Amino acid sequence: MLTETIIEDTRWSGLDLAGLAERAACATLAHLGHDPGAFEISVLACDDARIAALNADFRDKPQPTNVLSWPAEERGAENEGGLPDPPVSGADPELGDIAIAFETCRREAEAAEKPLQDHVTHLIVHAVLHLLGYDHMRDKDATLMERTEVEILGKLGLDDPY
Repeated sequence: MLTETIIEDTRWSGLDLAGLAERAACATLAHLGHDPGAFEISVLACDDARIAALNADFRDKPQPTNVLSWPAEERGAENEGGLPDPPVSGADPELGDIAIAFETCRREAEAAEKPLQDHVTHLIVHAVLHLLGYDHMRDKDATLMERTEVEILGKLGLDDPY
């Protein structure tokens, strides 16, 4: 199993976050040509208060956000718009950790008039891409990341979120 999901906020239990996370993470790795069975990702299913504390500790932003990710190693592309360095199969299997906040995700899904499952799937794909070195700080990197997200979500039968 690629993902290990820790349910800290029981409201996530009704959504089958563990199944959504596994499906989204496997689809992301497979789309990029990686064997999902060779890697591990931890997912923390929390609330806004917990993610706000994590956001404050790690990003100096003391407010809730939808999802955070902590890559096990830096893989980002040196050149803007370039592909990140791929993870090495057979090396350390840990890709990193993800935290996702229930209230923010639910609020965003309602505002966008999307099923919560679809929005959460998108956020997990997004976070896994961050673990793999994708980013959206520079314009060409953002274009690459968004295009990759849309391709993966399309394979999962989900609409373009952008």
